[in-house]
Amino acid sequence: MKFSYLLLFNLLVTHLYSQEVISFKSSSPFGFRDVITNLENLQDQEVEAILKLPKGKGPFPLIIGVAGSLDWGPHHLEYLQMFRESRIATLELQSFSSRGVKSTVGSQVEVTTATMVLDAYRALDKISTHPDIDKDRVAIMGWSLGGGVALFSGWIPLIEKINSKNTFAAHLSIYPPCIAQPQNPIFTKSPMHILIGELDSWVPALACKELSDDAKQSGSDIGITVYPNSHHSFDRKSPITIKENAYKTVNCRFKIRDDGAVLMNFLNIPMTTPLRQKIGLGLCAGKGPTMGGNPEYRKAAFSFANEFMIKHLKVQ
Repeated sequence: MKFSYLLLFNLLVTHLYSQEVISFKSSSPFGFRDVITNLENLQDQEVEAILKLPKGKGPFPLIIGVAGSLDWGPHHLEYLQMFRESRIATLELQSFSSRGVKSTVGSQVEVTTATMVLDAYRALDKISTHPDIDKDRVAIMGWSLGGGVALFSGWIPLIEKINSKNTFAAHLSIYPPCIAQPQNPIFTKSPMHILIGELDSWVPALACKELSDDAKQSGSDIGITVYPNSHHSFDRKSPITIKENAYKTVNCRFKIRDDGAVLMNFLNIPMTTPLRQKIGLGLCAGKGPTMGGNPEYRKAAFSFANEFMIKHLKVQ
C-alpha cells in the first residue's frame, strides 16, 4: 500500500512540476570520526537526488529533504509539495536507495547520520551550479534520522572538515536523535530549529532540550519547539503504534569528542564500529518505542515549517 501511494504521488507530481535526477559523488563514512579524520581515504559512492521545481521562472530557493530510518514516506512528500506551492524548489536526497538499503530501523548502521551529512553537502555543491537554483538560498530539512542530518550538518567541526564550497541558509530538524551530544557544541550561525514531541520515546525531547541549552551556553542558537501529547512521527496520518524492533533511547546519552568519536557511557569507549555502537546502545536502550500522528500538532508542524522556510529563504 505504501509503495502504491508513493508511486501514484510521484506520478502526479511529475505532471505538475519539472523533475530531474541529480547525481553526484559522495562516500559512506560510518561515523563523524571517519569524516573528520579520514575523509580523503574513503571510497567514492555515487548518490542520486530528485530535484523538483515549482511553477514559474527561477532561480528558486531550495530545500534539501532528508528522510528517516524508514526512508521516504507520504508525509515527507507532503511537506515538499507544500514548499513547491510556496515557490521553493525541493531536492529529495536518496541516500538509502543509492546504496541498495530500504530501512535502518533496529540497526542504524547501514546508512548513518555521518554518511547522510556528507551526502547533503555533496548534493549542495552539485546543485549550486544549477541554473534554476539560487545557491545562497538553500536550506536543509529532515525527519528522525534525517532530522539528525539537518542538525549535525550545522556542527562546525564537521562543516570545517567537509570543506563544502557552500553553506546552508537554514536547518530544520523534525524529531532528530539528540542523544549524542558534542563536548564542543558550536554550531553554524544560520537559523536552526527542532520540532519534537513531548512523548517521543524513540528520540527523546529532553535530550534535544539539553543539546539546545548546551549550544546556547557556547554561543550557538538552536531553537526548539516541544509539542505536547505527541509521539515520534506526530506529523504522520497514522494511529499510535509500537515499533517493536526499533530502539527506545530515552535513557541514552553519549558524548561526541572534537574528532567526531561518539563515546560509550562505559569507560568512554569510542563507538567507531557497528559492533561497538550496538554494544553502546545495548547498555542503555530498550526496544519498542511508540510512533504515530497527532492531527493538531501535525498541522502546527506543517505551518511552522512553511513559515520558517519562507522567512529564512527570503521567499517573495
